[in-house]
Amino acid sequence: MNIIELLGLKTTLLSAEKTIVEVIVSDRLMQPYGIVHGGINALLAETAASLGANECLPDNLVPVGVSIHTNHLKAVSHGILVAIATPVNIGHSLQVWSVSIFEKDTNTLTSISTVTMKNQIFKK
Repeated sequence: MNIIELLGLKTTLLSAEKTIVEVIVSDRLMQPYGIVHGGINALLAETAASLGANECLPDNLVPVGVSIHTNHLKAVSHGILVAIATPVNIGHSLQVWSVSIFEKDTNTLTSISTVTMKNQIFKK
């Protein structure tokens, strides 16, 4: 089982122009003070950006994260988080994606991230 399955992340839109990933806030996402751990924001951002970035690549390449910058804007303790990833730049060797995370019910912005990925040759 991978981290996406373990935490219950669900991809609701997948394209090279926009990717959306959701997760239900549960105890497994919390830090000790009863709010979603900041690492979850980074995980959602990198997951959504990587999935979208992969849609831009031929089968012999995969996106590999090289940098992520996340700003946590609002604490979350319940509900559903929605990560929306859109490309900023899709280059030959690097891709940069912007990811906004919202509370689904209130449409409140909770974090923003910039994710940079290298288009890496993949061999099985």
